[in-house]
Amino acid sequence: MKLIITCEHGGNQIPPIYQTYFKDQEAMLASHRAYDPGTLDLWKEVKGLADFSIKNEISRLLIEFNRSLHHPQLFSQISKKFSIEQKEQLLQQYYFPYRNSVEQQIGEWINLNEKVLHLSLHSFTPILHGDQRNADMGILYDSSKLDEKNFCKKFKTQLQQELPEFNIRFNYPYLGKADGLTTYLRKKFSRNYLGIELEINQKYAVDNQFPKYLKTAIVRVIE
Repeated sequence: MKLIITCEHGGNQIPPIYQTYFKDQEAMLASHRAYDPGTLDLWKEVKGLADFSIKNEISRLLIEFNRSLHHPQLFSQISKKFSIEQKEQLLQQYYFPYRNSVEQQIGEWINLNEKVLHLSLHSFTPILHGDQRNADMGILYDSSKLDEKNFCKKFKTQLQQELPEFNIRFNYPYLGKADGLTTYLRKKFSRNYLGIELEINQKYAVDNQFPKYLKTAIVRVIE
């Protein structure tokens, strides 16, 4: 089994060439709309356990690395207004290199008949549209995939042992088969690929970092 760990929303960086479009948008860039607080910190903690790891720190307000090309949220309300040439540049410079490197590595392993476990790290805002999210952690997967289902049962059991006070839920606050990088890769690799998203409540992220006990628990379980 090969382990790949990715972090699609690790930062809120806007390259200098695009910064004029985000003038006076500091509050939005600091919010969950721009990135997933805590995930880059967690990725740094667990990347050494992976056979391959990669992170992105470009803000999803520029381009959304976890959306397919057809998705209406591939570009944000700001970058939707960009020219066709600018959008193509974003795809070629940032989006495709990241996603292609993940896909290529998985493809190489599967061609060698290796099984691949892909753990994609995310965090979610505690309150969305006025609704309180009722979970500390979510494990997202495709329930029609038996291998993913069996893995996630074990994963949750072990996480719960390490974090007994946590409310850990399956396919919450999003469905594991909704549009995303893991969903795209499942369609690409119908065998030997397990795509799991780990979602952590951002109420635990302080100054873009998760507490040590939480990271240590996750490291123990992955090990």
